[in-house]
Amino acid sequence: MEYTAYSFVMDFAFMSLLLIVAQFLRSKFKPLQIFYIPSSLIAGLMGLLLGPQVLNIIPWSGQVASYAYLLICVMFGGLFLGNKEKVSLRKIVCTVGDTFCVNMAAEFLCFGLALLVGGGMITLLFPNVFTEIALLLPSGFCGGHGYASTIGTALNNLLGRTDCVSIGQAFATIGLLVGLIGGIICINFAARHSATRLIQRAEALPEECRTGLVPVGKRPSMGEETINPMSMDPLAWHMSLTLLATLMGYSFYNWYKQYLPEIEIPIMCLTMMAGIVVQTILNHTPFRDSVDKHVEGRIGSTVTDYLVGFGVASISLTMVQSYALPILVLSILGVAWPLFLVFFVGKKLFHNFWFERSIFIFGWITGVVATGTTLVRVVDPENKSKTLDDFGTAYALQSVIEVFIVALTPQFVVLIGWGITGAVLSAVGVALLLLCANLLGVYHGKMDQLREGEEGLFGRPN
Repeated sequence: MEYTAYSFVMDFAFMSLLLIVAQFLRSKFKPLQIFYIPSSLIAGLMGLLLGPQVLNIIPWSGQVASYAYLLICVMFGGLFLGNKEKVSLRKIVCTVGDTFCVNMAAEFLCFGLALLVGGGMITLLFPNVFTEIALLLPSGFCGGHGYASTIGTALNNLLGRTDCVSIGQAFATIGLLVGLIGGIICINFAARHSATRLIQRAEALPEECRTGLVPVGKRPSMGEETINPMSMDPLAWHMSLTLLATLMGYSFYNWYKQYLPEIEIPIMCLTMMAGIVVQTILNHTPFRDSVDKHVEGRIGSTVTDYLVGFGVASISLTMVQSYALPILVLSILGVAWPLFLVFFVGKKLFHNFWFERSIFIFGWITGVVATGTTLVRVVDPENKSKTLDDFGTAYALQSVIEVFIVALTPQFVVLIGWGITGAVLSAVGVALLLLCANLLGVYHGKMDQLREGEEGLFGRPN
C-alpha cells in the first residue's frame, strides 16, 4: 500500500486510541498500578498484538517503524529550549559531585560492560551472531526506545543491516519492564531492611500516581502562556520552536552527508544542538522570556509517549525470535550491573539517602529518566532527599557527555572493535567512581544506619 499523508495521520490516530484505552486500563486494573506500568508501554504492546504481525486488526502503515527515530529527534530538539541557566562546572562539582560522578559512571559502565563482557559472551556462546548486538543492550536499557532507535539506526547504516532497530526496541521494552517491576521489588526489599528513609512501604504513593487520574484541587499547571492567543496560540509557538530545531538538525545532517558520507552523526544530537542555538539566539532578542520550560517539557513528554508506543508496536517479532537467546543472555547482564550499582556502589558512595539516589539510577539505566523518576517518587514522594533536584543540576553537563556517547560509540565499535571501545568506556566509568571515592569518601556503615542530613526527616530509629 502506498504511504501517504493520510497513512501518517491514521497511524497517529490509531496510536492515540490505544493510548486512551491504555490509560483507562491503567486507572482500573491493580496489577498495572502496583508496578506503575506506563500507559505508553501498554499502548505499544496492544499495538503489537493488534497489528499485522499478530491479529492484523490495526492496519499500521509500512513506515510505522521509522516513527520512533523521528520522534526522538523532535524530543531532543526541544530539550534545551527555555533553559536560560549557564552550565557551571564548579556548581556541579561542589554541590552534586557524588550524584554527577556516580550517574556518569553508571552510564559509562552500562555501555562499557555491555560491550566488554557482553561482546565476549556473544563471541563465545553465539559465534554466528554479530557482536555489535551487545551495543544494543545499553542503547535500549539505558536510553529507552529513543536511544535504541538512534543507535540501532546508526548500526544499520554502518553495518548495512536492517534488524538493529527492532532488536534495540526489544531491549528497551525488556528494560522498561525490568526497571519498573525490578525497581518495586528492590524498594520493598530495602523497606523491609530499613534502608528507605522516607517511606515504609511502596504502596505509600498517592492514589493519583497509581491510577494516573489527578483529582480536582491537586492539578498543577502545565506552564505559562507566554504568547497572547490573539497573535498565536502559545502551544503552537512552543511547538514551532521545537520543530524549527528539528528542521535545522535534519538540514545539517543532509548537508554534511554530501561531503562526509562515511560519518554517521545521530540526527537527535544535531537537533539538540540546534535547539541550543535557537535558545541562544532568542536570549538576545525580545523573545528571551517567551519560552516556558514547563511547556517544552510537556511537549517532550507527549512526544515520548508516542515514541514508546510506536517503538513497541513496531518490534519485528521474527527478528527478535531469531536472536531470542542472545537477547536473553545480554538482558541478564543488563540487570546484574544496576543491582550491583544500587546495593554496593550507591550504598558506599552516596553521602546521604543512598537508596533513594540509587533506585533513581536503577530505573534510569534500565529504562529511561521517567522510570527513575517514578521509582524515586515511590520512596520519596515529597522530594525531601533532593534526588531529582541534584540530578537536574548534574544533567546540565551530563546530557552533553551523553550525546557524545550516543553519537560516537557506534562509530568506534564498528571502526576499532567492541573490545577496545568497551575497555575504554569501562575505564572511564571506574575512574569516575574512584574520583568520587577519593574526593568525597567511602561509607562503611550498615544499610539501615542514618547518615548526615537524614536525621529528623523520618522516624525510623537509628
